[in-house]
Amino acid sequence: MYDFLVSAIAFIVLIGIMVVVHEFGHFAVAKLCGVRVEAFSVGFGPRLFGIKRGDTDYKVSLLPLGGYVKMTGENPGEQQTVDDPGSFVAHPRWQRMLIGVAGPLANFILAFAAMAFYFGWINEVPAHDVKTTNVEWVVPDSPAAQAGIQPGDTITRFGTETNPTWDQVVARIALDPNQMVPVTVERDGKPVQLTMHAPSELNDDDLAGMLPQYMYGPIGIQAVSPGTPAEQAGLRGGDAIESVDGHAFHTVSSLLAYMQAGQGKPISLMILRNGATVGPLVAHPAKLDSGWKLGFMAVPPPIRKAPMPLGKALAKSTQFCADGSTLIVQMLERIATRRVPANQLTGPVGIARMAGDAAETKGWYSKFYLAGVISLNLAILNLMPFPILDGGLILLLLIESVLRHDISIQVKERIYQAAFVVLVMFFAFVIFNDVTKLPIFTKVKP
Repeated sequence: MYDFLVSAIAFIVLIGIMVVVHEFGHFAVAKLCGVRVEAFSVGFGPRLFGIKRGDTDYKVSLLPLGGYVKMTGENPGEQQTVDDPGSFVAHPRWQRMLIGVAGPLANFILAFAAMAFYFGWINEVPAHDVKTTNVEWVVPDSPAAQAGIQPGDTITRFGTETNPTWDQVVARIALDPNQMVPVTVERDGKPVQLTMHAPSELNDDDLAGMLPQYMYGPIGIQAVSPGTPAEQAGLRGGDAIESVDGHAFHTVSSLLAYMQAGQGKPISLMILRNGATVGPLVAHPAKLDSGWKLGFMAVPPPIRKAPMPLGKALAKSTQFCADGSTLIVQMLERIATRRVPANQLTGPVGIARMAGDAAETKGWYSKFYLAGVISLNLAILNLMPFPILDGGLILLLLIESVLRHDISIQVKERIYQAAFVVLVMFFAFVIFNDVTKLPIFTKVKP
């Protein structure tokens, strides 16, 4: 219940900000062009409170799921008059196009400004981060293991990416599901050419079976739960796990993946305690929650803030927006050409889960990153040339410009009605797809 509330609140806040900024873009340009804005609402449904200034009712409404702008004469079903100078249809088509593009543009600006702020004033980095794309552990029988990737390898090329980051590896797998991806790793100082079959989906714990090395140093133990395998093995708060069966793990995710593969097999631990090595200690992982675990709380990885100079922050934010936009467009193109299954799309339920995870994750990066990505998605999706969306409005205005006359109201109404039905069906599919991915509907691997 707690997770549901966190996800719901985080989703409302995130989507609320994204949509209000989007609608403010339409509002600001409409005002500049002299279009009468009848209402600017934060939220939907019945009006709770607000203030009226001139022709515009600035209000807060009951349902906090974004907001909207109501301009005179913007809907095809309304009484259209070109004699009213404040009406949307009374203005030149180029002005109406500017109003249409202003919403997506506002979301692009929001993504850029948010990430520029993060990089320039926060920019959290590991205190002792690994600069290269090192593989810490490989899950047996996984796509990575079948490709021949081994623990300790450094990925120097993945698909078309040279010296990729782990984010770029994830993006390339998402773009090439069920495809053979060429991979080059550095092993013992020599390049090794491999080919990996990219999985159709990535789970939350590993990347096609690869566990990344994000930091140096052993796994610190903050506290040990009573009655657990960790306590029974003799582990204490303040200890650090130097090795497990001779493998040096640096993150809990790698240790969990190793124990999951062992299915409860006893493990031998070498422990650093008060500056001295203790062990080996034998631990017997137990099935706790959804997987094999020892039952201790790890010390959070140390991070530090390293704000960038303004120029570098702006350049980094520009690169973030460019890479994110390119990835979104490529994903949409591959879904349209059926090279990527449509179930890769994420809707409100999936976004809510991601927002909840980001809200509970320590630090600021995941929060700013998700906000930036969602804002870019909202901008690009709204620019798609589909009726009801901003891109559809722009397309119709371009067609009218070529024809040199307006499309009849009756035709526009039929177009918008058909588009509305298609959008409802699309969102129903996306929400159904989201729901089927919830943990209660998915098998938990033993």
